[in-house]
Amino acid sequence: MFAENVQNHESRYTSHGTELAADYDSVIELMKRLHAESLAIFAKLSDEDLKRKCKMPGGVDIQTAKWLRAMVEHEVHHRGQIYLYLGLLGVPTPPLYGLTSEQVRAGGQAD
Repeated sequence: MFAENVQNHESRYTSHGTELAADYDSVIELMKRLHAESLAIFAKLSDEDLKRKCKMPGGVDIQTAKWLRAMVEHEVHHRGQIYLYLGLLGVPTPPLYGLTSEQVRAGGQAD
């Protein structure tokens, strides 16, 4: 969606359901393919491209650089959701920056 918008294309997003990928392997393949396609689009953006406006879903104009920053904020939001749910389920989560909070409290020692 973000890559479509920075090219001044309207968002084609309609779903994130099982019709796109129904099992684990299909989800991973879809994610890798779309990630590679998006990176190729972002790599072509010039400084001037980043200054111009693009349309967000819903038709609101926004500076392209701000739209890309919103993409990162959106990803951070979802990563936080995943970590919260894993924590509620008692599933250990990998550290974000090398050490867990418990390791930092213990003086910076990895397990």
